[in-house]
Amino acid sequence: MKIHEYQGKELLRQFGVPTPRGTACFTVDEAVAAAQQLGGAVWVVKAQIHAGGRGKGGGVKVAKSLDEVRSAAQQILGMHLVTHQTGKDGQVVRRLLIEEGAQIAKEFYLGMVVDRGTQRVVLLASSEGGMEIEEVAAHQPEKIHKIFIDPAAGLVPAEAAAVAKKIGIPGAAVAETVLVLQGLYRAFVEKDAMLAEINPLVLTATNRVIALDAKFNFDSNALYRHPEVVAYRDLDEEDAAEIEASKFDLSYISLDGDIGCLVNGAGLAMATMDIIKLYGGSPANFLDVGGGATTEKVTEAFKLMLKNPNLKAILVNIFGGIMRCDVVAEGVVAAAKEVHLTVPLVVRLEGTNVDLGKKILADSGLPIISGADMADAAQKVVAAARNK
Repeated sequence: MKIHEYQGKELLRQFGVPTPRGTACFTVDEAVAAAQQLGGAVWVVKAQIHAGGRGKGGGVKVAKSLDEVRSAAQQILGMHLVTHQTGKDGQVVRRLLIEEGAQIAKEFYLGMVVDRGTQRVVLLASSEGGMEIEEVAAHQPEKIHKIFIDPAAGLVPAEAAAVAKKIGIPGAAVAETVLVLQGLYRAFVEKDAMLAEINPLVLTATNRVIALDAKFNFDSNALYRHPEVVAYRDLDEEDAAEIEASKFDLSYISLDGDIGCLVNGAGLAMATMDIIKLYGGSPANFLDVGGGATTEKVTEAFKLMLKNPNLKAILVNIFGGIMRCDVVAEGVVAAAKEVHLTVPLVVRLEGTNVDLGKKILADSGLPIISGADMADAAQKVVAAARNK
């Protein structure tokens, strides 16, 4: 689960990390009123969407008068903001953050993720703030410094101070930077985050450090522990099909291809998408129905896939371990009849009660294409999609 920048800054402040003063707004008039209340001579008008690269896309503007605040808010609110993380269609801006201006002397990058190799939280810090960390990693990897944090000790002051000095924080600001790093770590751990970034962390002319941006992603499996984080959820920023899928306990992610995939098990789903690509096709979705697919779940899965206007064929790939193939076959037949399926359907079944499952499909009277194995099914669905 992702949250907006202004929400991330609210969290950071709870853990002692300084941020600029700012107000979230939903209308142009609210934006102007927020600037008036903040006071000062310079404000920043920032689009709030769940994507990076907003500045490059025209979603961040500096205003030096209330008229400029109004003009910037009018330009940004409602725009389809396109960044490298939104895709070509962009994301509609429905919220703004109006923030006081900051006198920036230097920008730095701070981030935390879970490192699966060491099974620890790793702190990433760089002197190259304000840039995409992927670009720094590709072209200047020596400028990224890492600390693999001992979960028993936490981020100790000595480690935090050492990394602050490595990225060029001046001596007068090291103590405050240590507090920022420790606050970021505590927020990451206590809120069950999967990603936490401050990009940029800025050094002011008076040697203060301030989080000028904030990005958090949270582990969805831990949200039951954090109703205060769930309250931040913005459904407007999420894919409507993925929201609908969650109501039926389906794991669904929309993709750019034209071959729908209905599979049981995340690993098999990934392998199914890979083999479709291997034979020249392009998957339209990731869809894991889990180990207990009912007729209702299979029907809803078909409905989700059919909402995609680019869909040209569907591949059902089931390995019946806990799930019986005959139950899946009955669900597929019922679903295909209910939704009046108009695209080619390829089904590959293997496992418990597979012969009975195949008989149910064969006796259904539906033009279902049978796949002998994964390779055969993938080739058949790719060919069917091309001929559609």
